[in-house]
Amino acid sequence: MLWAISFFNYADRQAIFSVFPLLQSSMHLSNVQLGLLGSAFAWVYGLGGMFAGAMVDRIRRKTAILGGLYVWSVICAATAAVTGFRGLFVMRALEGMGEMFYFPASMSLVSDYHGQATRSRAIGIHQTSVYAGTIAGGFFAGLIGQVYGWRWSFVVFGGLGIVLGFFLNKWLLEPVRGAADQEVVRELPLKDSLREIWSSKAAVLLMGAFCCANFVAVVLLTWMPKFLFERFHMSLAMAGLSATIYVQLASMCGSLAGGWLADKWRARTPGGRMLVQAIGVFGGAPCVVLCGMTQSLGWLIVSLTVWGLFKGLYDANIFASIFDTVGPETRGTAAGFMNTVGWLAGGGSAPLVIGFVSQSQGLGPSIAMASGVYLLAGILLLLAARSVSRSGTRFQASSAPAVV
Repeated sequence: MLWAISFFNYADRQAIFSVFPLLQSSMHLSNVQLGLLGSAFAWVYGLGGMFAGAMVDRIRRKTAILGGLYVWSVICAATAAVTGFRGLFVMRALEGMGEMFYFPASMSLVSDYHGQATRSRAIGIHQTSVYAGTIAGGFFAGLIGQVYGWRWSFVVFGGLGIVLGFFLNKWLLEPVRGAADQEVVRELPLKDSLREIWSSKAAVLLMGAFCCANFVAVVLLTWMPKFLFERFHMSLAMAGLSATIYVQLASMCGSLAGGWLADKWRARTPGGRMLVQAIGVFGGAPCVVLCGMTQSLGWLIVSLTVWGLFKGLYDANIFASIFDTVGPETRGTAAGFMNTVGWLAGGGSAPLVIGFVSQSQGLGPSIAMASGVYLLAGILLLLAARSVSRSGTRFQASSAPAVV
């Protein structure tokens, strides 16, 4: 059920990128304005992450998940009514507000079904919904846009999300907090939760790494459809599909493999999940360079595919890694802070930075330059793994999946 909700979470946010050329021609937008549309979502999503994370540690997570689904779906559908750049900017920002509750709530919920022995695999399986939703949003938004106009893309995805929410209202259940870790969990004051997070050196390093990794991911998700449309003269539907399907299908495989490998490596060393993530970003950096610089469509597809595989290794352990550094009563807050740092500083700046740089350097070289940020992410992950291996994690013992 969470997989289905997450699918629409990413389909809705990806849809706009596939219709960038239509928006640019109909509203006479510059690359900087297009970049601002990508950044508007990330800024609000990031700013709200701290608030959302603190809230889901103190309310029913089912309420946060389904309430967010309704809000972002209605906003997505309402985007079809805007008539200019300002309206688009506001609706993208509001959609970020609707989606900000989902990942802190859902990852906290999953962590109460799965302990150390299976947590990365469970989150890795859930993560495949992100890739499937990105493919669907990229392809079908482009297809609907080129046949019926860009407005109908938002109506279709928003409407389907509302229907899904009504269906899952009865069936989505919530486990007891701390069940998988066999702890009695009490609600902590917010200041104590924040103190627990920020007193962990490994947690801070993980947030920095997520900021860098998310910067690179948002660069490619935002600009690759337009890059393919312009450099290889693809249709909107094919550009949207090609920009997502190779990366996301490979990421599905990488996420499943990364979840399995991280659970195994975590059993041997406390920093095991972070080492798997480091492999992902170091391996992906050369692929990002090739994505931006190649003149061959074949090599572009190869580089996107290999990058997606390494990206999956990292993605499967984003939240599982930081949950190794905090307790169950603080996981929503920690996930919220991850989103705040990663999307405000990383994802929020990426579309706008590339929009500015591309005006003088071109879109391809601008994409390639993002690889340096990946290398920084890898260094931070190695430092986090070293820190947590020295100090240990809060939960050293492996536990079985929770029975709810």
